[in-house]
Order: sequence, then structure tokens, then C-alpha cells
Amino acid sequence: MTSPAQQSAVLRLLDANLDRAREGLRVVEDWCRFGLDRADLVARLKDLRQRLGLLHQERYKQARHTAGDVAAGMAHPAQAERLEPAQVLAANCGRVQEALRVLEEFGRGEDARLASEAAAIRYALYDLEVELLRASGSGDQRRALLRHCRLYLVTSPSPQLLAVVEAALEGGVRLVQYRAKEGSCGPDGQPITDAVRLQQAQALRELCSRHGALFLVNDRIDIALAVDADGVHLGQGDLPPALARRLLGPDRLIGRSTHAISQLRQAVADGCDYVGVGPVNATPTKPGREPVGLDYVRQAAAESAIPFFAIGGIEASNLAAVQAAGAERVAVVRAITEAVDPAAASRALLEMLN
Repeated sequence: MTSPAQQSAVLRLLDANLDRAREGLRVVEDWCRFGLDRADLVARLKDLRQRLGLLHQERYKQARHTAGDVAAGMAHPAQAERLEPAQVLAANCGRVQEALRVLEEFGRGEDARLASEAAAIRYALYDLEVELLRASGSGDQRRALLRHCRLYLVTSPSPQLLAVVEAALEGGVRLVQYRAKEGSCGPDGQPITDAVRLQQAQALRELCSRHGALFLVNDRIDIALAVDADGVHLGQGDLPPALARRLLGPDRLIGRSTHAISQLRQAVADGCDYVGVGPVNATPTKPGREPVGLDYVRQAAAESAIPFFAIGGIEASNLAAVQAAGAERVAVVRAITEAVDPAAASRALLEMLN
């Protein structure tokens, strides 16, 4: 049985952490409102804050006793070092997550509904934090997200393009490249025009934003800039990375296809953020190109100073061999786009990669 003193302590603890979580959410919400101009993020954060407010019972507030709190007013030197908005966002997201965990643990015996809601909000905030980092848009944040990505979806023209990508995002994909090469045909069988490319890229960009995913455009720097993409992916025959960097600025990502270790070394020297390594296997996506096999994957694993994604005919059945060669990240096309259930296919690949 909990003693009256212990119950009073729990009530005070719940009150303090509800205050802490709600205050932290408000800090992040206001930056999304005034700093990012993102009404969608504001609405989601406000919803989380209001859900907690509805559970902040009067009896918790009645138990409050600030004068008797031994940690009241206690600060840490790290607080004075938060000079950038990104640092404030990160600190407050962490603060909210910690407070929610306390509510979850101590609420179980006192308020099961509060404990359950705190857990649900904590998990929702994990995904929202990634989207906040992405929305802040700095190069460091984009590169940090890139390092966390293990599965990279490269699209191909399809009547179900948006549905497939949305399913993949729901399955956990957090890096998407829009690829519609010259000569590609649309749903009507006619060559895809730049107007269609722009429309599709914009729609995919919005999808990726809602899921906190990075969005890149193949080849077309103009379209990448037009839709505010996170960067571009360049083939060996495309514009040189130095020129792409001049056009894109320092904060966007640049990827490069490579087929030999000499090209990887050059991509690193050119300041690329990541490289594709392949094609590992023969694939209809790259007709006529000889596969490089696993030897190049082993070379890349031993030498690459930047993230690399093995690519080319990779699917669940041969992924283990690619991983054994040293690849931690893979890029796929058909393994997701031609799957009966793209979300399930994405989850299965991620489970293997993680």
C-alpha cells in the first residue's frame, strides 16, 4: 500500500512533469509558428499539448509545493550554451520526452489513462522531432538525418507513384529520390514533360515533409530548387558536383553514382555527401551496364569516408550477401515499387538492415 506521504510525492511529481512537458511543447510549437512558419507542425504540437492539458487534474495542482522542492531553481551550465534555435529545439524535445517517460512510469499506479497517453505522445514526438530537424533545413541537420538512413527508395515512373511512395514512407523509409529520366513515359504512355515532373516532384516533396523524410531529385537541379528539395543525385554524366554545389548552396545534399573506387574517391574529393555504389547486380533499371559485383562494395566499405548506398538489383533475398560485403545502407527501386505491399516490403528490408 502506498503511504499518504508517498502518494503526495507522486501527485507532486505528476504535476511537475505535466508542467514540464507542456512548457517544452509550447517552446517547440512557438518556434514552428514564428520561426518555421509551419502551420501543420503547429497544429500537431498544439494537439499533443492540449491532450496533456486535459489530463492535468486539479488534484495534481493542489499537491504542488514549490517552496518544498529541493531542485526548484536549479540550473545547469549547458542551458546558457543554447544560443541557436536548433539547440533550443533539441533540448526541449528531449525535455518533453523525459517528462513523458516519468509520467508513464509513475502514472501507472495513480492514473492509467495518463500513463497510456504519455506513452503515445512520447512515441509521436520521436517522429515529430525528426520532422522538426528536417524542417529547420540546415546542412548539418540534413547530413545528420542522412547518416541515420539505411534504406533509400529511388522511384521509377508509375501510375501509382504517389501511392507507392506514401506506403513506403509509412513503412519507415526516410530517404526518397525522384527519378524520371529523359524519355520516361507517364501513365498515358506519353513522354513525361517538365510540367509533369515538377508536379510529381512537388507532390512527393510534400509527402516526404509530412513523414520527416529527406527528398532528393535525380539530375535536375532546377526542379530540386523549385520544390525546395533537400538535394540532388548526380550521375557520372551529369553536371559536376562543384557546379551543383555553387547552384544549390552549402546546405543541400549532393549524391553521386559511382561504379569504381576511383569514382568514389573523386566524389569524396568533390565534397559529395554520399555515393551510390553499384550496380551490384544486373538490373533493368540500368540496361546495358555491367554489374560491379560485391568486390566494389567491399572496397567502398573499407575506404569510403562518406555514407554509401549499395544499389542494383538488391532485394530481401540477396540483401544478406550485400551486408556481408560491408554495406550498411542500400538503395532500391523494384524491391519496393513492384512489391504487392510496398509498406510491408519497406518494413521487411528495414528490419534486416537494422
